[in-house]
Amino acid sequence: MNSEEEFYDAVTGFDSDNSSGDFSEANHKVPEMLDLDPHQSNRTGKHNGETEIQENGIKRHRTSLPAPMFSRSDFSVWSILKKCIGLELSKITMPIVFNEPLSFLQRITEYMEHIYLINKACSHADPLERMQSVAAFAVSAVASQWERTGKPFNPLLGETYELTREDLGFRFISEQVSHHPPISAFYSEGLNKDFIFHGSIYPKLKFWGKSIEAEPRGTITLELLKHNEAYTWTNPTCCVHNVIIGKLWLEQYGTVEIVNHSTGDKCVLNFKPCGLFGKELHRVEGHIQDKHRKKLCVIYGKWTECLWCTDPTTYETYKKNEKRGGEQKKKLSEDDIKSENDEADDMPEVQDTVQFIPGSKLLWRINCRPPNSSQMYNFTSFAVSLNELEKGMEAILAPTDCRLRPDIRNMENGNMDVASKEKERLEEKQRAARKERAKDEVEWHTRWFHQGTNPYTGTSDWLYSGGYFDRNFSDCPDIY
Repeated sequence: MNSEEEFYDAVTGFDSDNSSGDFSEANHKVPEMLDLDPHQSNRTGKHNGETEIQENGIKRHRTSLPAPMFSRSDFSVWSILKKCIGLELSKITMPIVFNEPLSFLQRITEYMEHIYLINKACSHADPLERMQSVAAFAVSAVASQWERTGKPFNPLLGETYELTREDLGFRFISEQVSHHPPISAFYSEGLNKDFIFHGSIYPKLKFWGKSIEAEPRGTITLELLKHNEAYTWTNPTCCVHNVIIGKLWLEQYGTVEIVNHSTGDKCVLNFKPCGLFGKELHRVEGHIQDKHRKKLCVIYGKWTECLWCTDPTTYETYKKNEKRGGEQKKKLSEDDIKSENDEADDMPEVQDTVQFIPGSKLLWRINCRPPNSSQMYNFTSFAVSLNELEKGMEAILAPTDCRLRPDIRNMENGNMDVASKEKERLEEKQRAARKERAKDEVEWHTRWFHQGTNPYTGTSDWLYSGGYFDRNFSDCPDIY
């Protein structure tokens, strides 16, 4: 029997969400997740000790997973995908070994890893600088996918994920609102009531023989409440190569347009395809223009490393000299960063390959990953913390929260056989529930989101209904 589960990849595009914030909800915050020592954690992923507090008062987050990544070397994805060439991957059951121990709802939460860029946008008085920060945020949102070739678990219908980070100043809620087609809706707001960030994800995936391509669908919306501004954009297309043989690698390509619906300014970013010799691999180039299409600045870099901006005249002059061979390409270094942009002093030390144009301003640099990241599905430090289940949290979370999924929990703990059986059980339970609803002619009703229209794009949208953080979970479905 084929599973009805949707084949999700690590890559997506978005549909927009609610434009009106709901700040009247209960101010009950989820306890912050803490640093979990694998030697002190039990097999349920719970912490046996007290909350660890740093000197600055911020609760610590775990820095590693309870168990190392399981080897995929003895498994062949070709045996599963060989009959799917040219088709949309909508009803494919993948062995759990090709997963990573996160739900797709948790994967989209990784957008918030670089939330400091939203904070910077909120703080700028100049609309050009706000657009620069928003553009950097849009690029940084796909950076966590670098070398992440594992497949997140498909969310069950009605599954949710919440995250409150008081240290970063936001809270986040998402829900799987549709199973056919698979749609994940999310909503996030600043705890200081300074921004709203929302969308819904509906990726269209196809297998092309040697690669899997994810075509983005929908729009992402970011509202800066202080400035009464709304920005919308879509993600680039993502492609995973060498799914049959060889080392898996990932690229992003396509044009991303970020529109400021208040000023008419637009940022156009071109994610370059790899090309025949790989010269353009991971490169991003683009510009910001005003409502009269006048170029205000040029943006360049790599989505796997960093993003810079400079004025159009400087950029064109540099490119002309480069073509004539007059000015040699210059490697980026920490000295360049410190001399050109004081803000880079707070950035991690990363060896970059982006060719620096003198006079450029640094917009963003990728965070360093943990030293043992390759043994943890190439997770970032932020991703490592997403499935942590702190002592006492289970009593506060909605019963539909991803952290309570037994298949993901067992995989994270290294119990692969149990995880695989739990995954099959949950899928069968979902199928049985769907058949029962069909028999009784009962429609599924979402709990935290509803369908509507995005006020900025006019497109169909999943809007946040509000009320989640009041924590009335009495009518939540039993999906686990």
